Amino acid sequence: MSEFLTTRELAALLRVKERKVYDLAAEGALPVRRVTGKLLFPRAEIEEWLTAGASGRMARAEAATRPLVVAGGHDPLLEWALRESRCGVAALLDGALDGLERAAAGGCIAAGLHIPEDEGGWNIETAAKRLAGEPVVVIEWAKRRRGLMYRKGLPRRIAELADARDLSFQSRQPEAGSELILSVLLERAGMKREHLRLVPAVERSETDLASAIAAGRADIGLGLEASARQFGLEFAPQIVERFDLVVWRKAYFDPPWQTLMRFCASEAFSERATQLGGYDVSQFGSVRYNAD
Repeated sequence: MSEFLTTRELAALLRVKERKVYDLAAEGALPVRRVTGKLLFPRAEIEEWLTAGASGRMARAEAATRPLVVAGGHDPLLEWALRESRCGVAALLDGALDGLERAAAGGCIAAGLHIPEDEGGWNIETAAKRLAGEPVVVIEWAKRRRGLMYRKGLPRRIAELADARDLSFQSRQPEAGSELILSVLLERAGMKREHLRLVPAVERSETDLASAIAAGRADIGLGLEASARQFGLEFAPQIVERFDLVVWRKAYFDPPWQTLMRFCASEAFSERATQLGGYDVSQFGSVRYNAD
């Protein structure tokens, strides 16, 4: 066996991408030699590094390089809290599945999930599988009422998906958790997507969805009660979902995230949730999963 490991060999050993090895080497977190422009890693020193607790150092290095961004599913209350708390954490809320992939790739410190699972579960099995071995914790953000939001003046009352068959239906992007929930509701109703008259364009947030219906670009869509209220739309509740935040443990204890958590324990946060409507924040902060 060679005395030195290549970048590719070390990445395979650590079960990370080669880009992560380069980042760790640049930060001085790894024992490394530079020979004619190439990085070589002394096998004996790497083994000592691993024995001495490299996993903990890697977690700290990775958390330090993660941008102060919350990705994942769009949530009006979360978007507001990030701004109002002045915590310094930015929002990139472009779908639950998008957030999960960004989390796996090191592109955020937290991601919002509302992914339906078997037997009425939410998020945990999905996060544990996709982020296996990563130092994460999943906390509850809120329970949210989701249902059919539709413009006023339709020729009949809307109560369930079957009532939307001949109406123009506004969908979201494939990465959105609401699209996964729509699939679950369609299955329960014995329907397929082909039974819906989908408009060609998609809307990429809960707010944009409600805005499109209010503007007359579609008749109906599956969205949050809070967004329906904001735009004066009718609303027929279909499901209560749990919106969780999967957070890197190191980032959880850092000042920006703790600033957000303190703000969300305030009366102003509870009042805002009540004003928006459709939220239950009574279990905010409850730990739903803590990785080993």
